[in-house]
Amino acid sequence: MLFRLAGKEYHGSSALEIVNALKRDALDGETGSVTLREFLRWSYLELSERIPLRELDVSDRLDDEMLALSYLYLRDEFGAGELLEVPHRSRFARSL
Repeated sequence: MLFRLAGKEYHGSSALEIVNALKRDALDGETGSVTLREFLRWSYLELSERIPLRELDVSDRLDDEMLALSYLYLRDEFGAGELLEVPHRSRFARSL
């Protein structure tokens, strides 16, 4: 997978790896006490001007990988990053 944000590229074999790298960068490496869901809640607050509130759900029903992938898709869809390479993504499936 490949995700681009502010000119920096994040590579990983999973969405969770990429989101963890984003978390490390956003928190200057101080990630030990911050869970994935806490980071996503913080990040969604930062993006609340760009992404509708109804989209900003950190559901306990989703596993971490699906939650991370959803986060990357949302960022891509609303222009807050660019998801460039996703395994099994149809070449016809593009955000509007």
